[in-house]
Amino acid sequence: MVFKSHMEQALSEARAAADRGEVPVGAVLIDPQGQVVQVAGNRTRELHDPTAHAEILTLRAACGEAGSQRLAGYDLYVTLEPCAMCAAAIAAARIGRLYYGASDPKSGGVAHGARVFSHPQAHHVPEVYDGIAEDEAEQMLKDFFAARR
Repeated sequence: MVFKSHMEQALSEARAAADRGEVPVGAVLIDPQGQVVQVAGNRTRELHDPTAHAEILTLRAACGEAGSQRLAGYDLYVTLEPCAMCAAAIAAARIGRLYYGASDPKSGGVAHGARVFSHPQAHHVPEVYDGIAEDEAEQMLKDFFAARR
């Protein structure tokens, strides 16, 4: 199978989240056959749910469709480094590969902060690829927050 990045679709979900007034983070979940199975953008404000991050929404929907709490072999594309909550959910779901765009030194949970996958308590550690479309993802976040100040 030839590698195909799905970050552009994740960026599209992030743009849609920004249009809804949400922090612009988007996620795309790919099944082991390379098919897009779920997409989401942040919906914490809309749903009044602090756990409604793009990653959590994709995992919940895909697990529901699969009838399983495990998504072994799936790939997750996210525009921003997942927070500790999302990283823990990614580990619990047994995601195979995580691709993310912008780093998050303030709230990240993969390369920064809690570094969830580095802990001995991590049930599973996916392959992690960072910096995918990093500049565009980072600029979208900067623009979003600058407009609110």
